Amino acid sequence: MRSLVPFRDINVHASSSHYAFTSPSSPSAQTLVVERPSGDLRLNDGALLGAKRVSSIAGILGMIKLRLDKYIMVITKAQPMGRLKGHMVYKVISTEFLPLRERALHDPDEDTYLSLLKTLLKTGPMYFSYSFDVTNSFQRQAQSSPSQPLWRRADDRFFWNKFIQSDLIDLANGAGSGSGLRGGHQAGADPFILPVMFGMLRITPTRLKAVPLTFTLITRRSRHRAGTRYLTRGIDDQGHVANFNETEQIVVLNDETGDLGGFAGGEGMQNGKVGGNEGYDTQVMSYVQTRGSVPVYWAEVNSLKYVPNLQIRGVETAVEAARHHFDEQIDLYGDNYLVNLVNQKGREDRVKKAYEQMVRILVSSPDEATQADYVTEEKIHVVEASKKDQKYDRLHYIYFDFHNETKGLKWHRAQLLLDQLKQGLTKGQYFRGVDMPADAQGRLEVRNQQTAVVRTNCMDCLDRTNVVQTMLARWTLNRQLIDLGVLKPEETTDDDGAFQALFRNIWADNADVVSKSYSGTGALKTDFTRTGERTRAGMAQDLNNSITRYVKNNFGDGPRQDAFDLFLGAYLPSTSITDTNLIFKDRRPILIQAIPYLFAASFFLVMVTSLTRTQPGTTVWPLRVFALLWMVIGGWCGHFIWTHGMLYVNWPKLNTPRWAQEGYQETMGSVMKNKVIGKLVPRERGASNVRLGNLEEGKKRIQ
Repeated sequence: MRSLVPFRDINVHASSSHYAFTSPSSPSAQTLVVERPSGDLRLNDGALLGAKRVSSIAGILGMIKLRLDKYIMVITKAQPMGRLKGHMVYKVISTEFLPLRERALHDPDEDTYLSLLKTLLKTGPMYFSYSFDVTNSFQRQAQSSPSQPLWRRADDRFFWNKFIQSDLIDLANGAGSGSGLRGGHQAGADPFILPVMFGMLRITPTRLKAVPLTFTLITRRSRHRAGTRYLTRGIDDQGHVANFNETEQIVVLNDETGDLGGFAGGEGMQNGKVGGNEGYDTQVMSYVQTRGSVPVYWAEVNSLKYVPNLQIRGVETAVEAARHHFDEQIDLYGDNYLVNLVNQKGREDRVKKAYEQMVRILVSSPDEATQADYVTEEKIHVVEASKKDQKYDRLHYIYFDFHNETKGLKWHRAQLLLDQLKQGLTKGQYFRGVDMPADAQGRLEVRNQQTAVVRTNCMDCLDRTNVVQTMLARWTLNRQLIDLGVLKPEETTDDDGAFQALFRNIWADNADVVSKSYSGTGALKTDFTRTGERTRAGMAQDLNNSITRYVKNNFGDGPRQDAFDLFLGAYLPSTSITDTNLIFKDRRPILIQAIPYLFAASFFLVMVTSLTRTQPGTTVWPLRVFALLWMVIGGWCGHFIWTHGMLYVNWPKLNTPRWAQEGYQETMGSVMKNKVIGKLVPRERGASNVRLGNLEEGKKRIQ
């Protein structure tokens, strides 16, 4: 019988001519063979002779072709994170790269590629399960066919390693280079394909008012338009938005794998049109929210300023892309409640107006309403269709002036947004399923479905978004537990101190994970999420995170973006042997590179001079002149760096944004006109001396 789920145990056998992968627990299964050095894949009936067993691995992450070689990426260590409805979920802890050829020489670009990938795998939280689809919500799982292999059921958006699994997928589809029969499904390859999710996952058995349950939170980050904070904004032509995350909050009652006892619901378990007493049957309830960047073409251009320069293209140019985005969102989630939390004053107002203009274009006969109060003239602004004539009329735009309404630590005023959303939340429902004991595949009988989603954003879809998503998750959880009879109508989860602390900390951990993957640091305001109030320690941590974000976003995000692009297939390295262009080489003029070092040296010398003690009677004016000279040099260097900041931002080298290239060239043009060093900086000839001009080296891949 063919296996529909990945192998739990794989042995790696190596020889000079091939790698062979076998599953010792499935001796009748075919062996996966990777030929060396070509990388061709084939399936072999039975074990191969002449290969030495190297190690046991937890799974094959994928294969990637770099400049000189192809590598098999394997998971060498996985940490169990807990059981969800009987299925163990794991976190990727360590990986290893198996080269297809032994390189006698080292190539600088190849070494950098490997370093980028290893850093991403080491720092990026990735999860998988051998028997449970971590990429899909419970509601989508209930709609999929369990007769399909696990990787075929995976959600394309959250199948994080799909690009590097493409060779194995081609083999399974009969299109691989060594698959033998072309066009036919090679079922023997299916168990070697392991879908991995990038994001956050917590599974916690607990109790609420003496009722045992499993509380789970899963956030799935989309592999489309993935990147870092200031380098990936807005929407692309295919309708993918930056920093898109789906967060699913799950409560499981009577989980058969738990040891906390059971819960038999009463009349309160009725929900919607279908309900009743299911005794001790396993109950699953889930609620899904999403977040994502404002779906227009916009960017923030780093230049070492704390607040980057905001650029927004005409809204009309992004209409087709926005249609692609919301077509998918409505098909997947139903009605979309678009909660916008950006500031209505200052630079963020341009993003707000662009979003509202986009919604007006998409919906039929837009109907608008504005609420004001003593704090602001636009507390809440709603835009939605006055009639339901087309798909996009299922969009409901709600702007909430989060900045002004919660100013002065008045977080309770976020309740105003909840009051505005309650009707939509009630109508949109949540998912509820009950185990079918007679079903060998563990499927759920669907008792209720979620028919709408709240899509929340602020500028980064981070800090303000976290606060609002936590509030909506708490309200929905109370509603679910009241419907099930776990809570009485007048009770809330906040009445149980231990569960309240657990809930807050898990959501705060989620905020940190989402923020770190995008901005490089943990989220802001998590002290409020964890404790329900702002603390001095939390404010100090926010200050530290803000400073760290500034440093990382200006000087560290380039390599992080390169790693995302390389891993996800947005950049394909050139494999030309004759191409000796060093992609990662710093091509700025030497004088431009030297100025920060000159600034640091001047600062050091001034400090040394200031702290040096002089003997009585010693002439001090030469020392003072020396210090003054270096103060002038240091001041000039600091001013030059600040006014020509785009030359010192660490831009990505693989897929450099066009606006970064244009800004770099414009800044270099101003350097040429500088009266002090303009004549000392060599004129650039073509693109050979441009630090960013390597885009022809690779190609963008769209999946």
